[in-house]
Amino acid sequence: MSLDRAIELAVEARAAGDPPFGSLLVGPDGEVLAEARNTSLSDNDITAHPELKLARWAARELDPAVAARTTMFTSCQPCGMCAGAIERSGLGRVVFALSTEQLNELKPGGGFPAVPQEGPGRHAEARAAVEGYYR
Repeated sequence: MSLDRAIELAVEARAAGDPPFGSLLVGPDGEVLAEARNTSLSDNDITAHPELKLARWAARELDPAVAARTTMFTSCQPCGMCAGAIERSGLGRVVFALSTEQLNELKPGGGFPAVPQEGPGRHAEARAAVEGYYR
């Protein structure tokens, strides 16, 4: 049922002219806490993914113990950006309808190209800025 609602939200996003992705967050008791759909085109914001919106909402609005017992249902497997936000928000689990691999099979060219990354370049200096922060 919850995956069905995530897919309905994806259909709504597409009908509104946005990419077809939708998500909802369900609490420990099965209650729907929040819903979101992709608005990256209508908001002119490449980060307006529903998974990211819900992760940010949960981090602001939920007690960490409650967040840890939630489930996000989403029409597609979260991208790397959203997965990072979900991890940091402390959500309990994610259930998705379509995998990234399956999604990329539907995209001409198979998705976004990887961006080369280089580093570490200034390990000692960067370490000094971070060391001791996470205590």
